[in-house]
Amino acid sequence: MVSQFISPDKGKVKLLGDLDFPFPEGTHAIGRLDNHSEGLLLLTTNQKVTRLLFEGERPHQRTYLVRAKGHMLPETLQRLQQGVSIRISRDMHYVAVPHSVAIVPKPEGMPARPSEPPEKAPHTWLLITLTEGKYHQVRKMVGALKHRCQRLIRVSIEDMELGDMQPGEVRELEETVFFDRLKIVPDL
Repeated sequence: MVSQFISPDKGKVKLLGDLDFPFPEGTHAIGRLDNHSEGLLLLTTNQKVTRLLFEGERPHQRTYLVRAKGHMLPETLQRLQQGVSIRISRDMHYVAVPHSVAIVPKPEGMPARPSEPPEKAPHTWLLITLTEGKYHQVRKMVGALKHRCQRLIRVSIEDMELGDMQPGEVRELEETVFFDRLKIVPDL
């Protein structure tokens, strides 16, 4: 699913508007997921939320569960923890340092995706928390270490967690709870 309501590729991709939910007029996504990623996607009608969350003085944490191809060695994990250089434009590189990163077991009950390599294929599950968001940053960080990202799931933004939500499930929250979990103070 593409994290938008309209697309020039309509009919070729599934859109948010295809979900069985009566979204209010003006609903938009905060922090997109590409069509190869999955997980928590925030939607709001408040135009100020994106600015408050991503352009505020305090960086906000976003956590991703990553299936990386191959077995990651401890020294490779340490390199990732210290930061790796990624390309952010044709002529620019950036040293991406995660807030935290750890090797973790596959979460219990996680369904396999149809395109996912078999469980017996060598892989490593990582939990990576960032406070910045460059284009395809997690994929580029893992790739810089010669481990291809096979699955990318955003599991939280600050205290807003994916938890047991299923693909396509929508949950509404009161605006005060929404702001509190994201640790942002709305403009009055």
